[in-house]
Amino acid sequence: MTSGGVRRWVAAYTCSVSGDSVYFVTLSWAASRELGPGAAGLVLAAGAVPRAVLMLGGGVIADRYGPRRVLIVSDLIRCLLVVAVAAIHGGHRWTLIPLAVGFGVVDALFMPAVGALPPLLAPPERLARVQGMRVLGVRVANLCGPVLAGAALGTVGVSGSFGVAAVLFAASLVLLLTLRIPRAAPTRNISLLSEFREGLSYVRREPRLRRLVTVIALSELCFSGPIAAAAVLLVAERHWNGATVGWILGAFSVGGAATGSVLAARADRFTHGTAVMAGSLFLTAALLPLQGVVSRTGAVVVAALLGASSGVTMVLSNARLQTEADPRLLGRVTAVTTLATLGLSPLLFPLVGMASARWGTESFFVGCAAACLTAALLAAGQLTPLAEAPRARGPEPARDSPRPR
Repeated sequence: MTSGGVRRWVAAYTCSVSGDSVYFVTLSWAASRELGPGAAGLVLAAGAVPRAVLMLGGGVIADRYGPRRVLIVSDLIRCLLVVAVAAIHGGHRWTLIPLAVGFGVVDALFMPAVGALPPLLAPPERLARVQGMRVLGVRVANLCGPVLAGAALGTVGVSGSFGVAAVLFAASLVLLLTLRIPRAAPTRNISLLSEFREGLSYVRREPRLRRLVTVIALSELCFSGPIAAAAVLLVAERHWNGATVGWILGAFSVGGAATGSVLAARADRFTHGTAVMAGSLFLTAALLPLQGVVSRTGAVVVAALLGASSGVTMVLSNARLQTEADPRLLGRVTAVTTLATLGLSPLLFPLVGMASARWGTESFFVGCAAACLTAALLAAGQLTPLAEAPRARGPEPARDSPRPR
């Protein structure tokens, strides 16, 4: 795949994540207006449950039918869903829960496919750069998405804001259609359930891969949403003004975007990427406790540093995963890591509140630091250069099944 193809995929992914961001802000706003703050949480949970339950199955679908095809279908369905809700006036309460459930189901297909596609776009030695571009796209989307949603809600209302999300999903769809991916290997004649079991067995059987999945889970779990909730509680606890939340979260995204920019250009020059990843995790573990004890200005600065250090970990750990995993099983492996981060992160939201109420918000940051320190120690045991990492072999195809080409 040419660099132009990689750029088109990153642009498509950025549009898709921006659409997601606009959608979530709009859904939260509409639910709180129609149903009240308490019920709004139930609407968001209605989307999180199918996403977590179906995530591993989504990995099987991505491996069987190809990640590009799954991404195209996912963007198409999301575009149609928000267009339908916008057309019937998205503020109606009876449309919100079905919309959230539908998005949760589609997310379970979309996320594993995102992780399985990059190895089809670039050789192993360039995957870290591709991941750097991806992280840059995510941070840009996280910065721009809420701004677009706020502007749309203020000018054209809920239906118009859903329309903005639809345009972004449509742009992603068009860009994905321009990608040309090598033809996939023939599908083996086994059931989806057998492929599901095969993926879990593969992750469980390979010790290096199992350790890497654990590192990714521990390093990203707190940064998949709970850290933002903790920042909100920290601002309230310190009686800072509401704008401080925006500064803290914005600084985190800017730090991550800066990291993504650097690694997109330089990541392939790291001959010891896992050592850098372990070092970034140690730095993250050292910074997290500071987030709860510094001044307002210090909190913004620490957030920017956390965005940068966690961005390094995200880029290099995902590149390592895509280098080591069997390409035939990568969708299922990605599904396991995504379930362990985005799928389980909603379970941490009550923990954020309970820890903050009992011991102060800084206690949650200390807990996240302990998780990152554990991940750093695990990562330090895998110091093979990124491009030279041995690939964990998947199970051999059955003798009466066609072998992958």
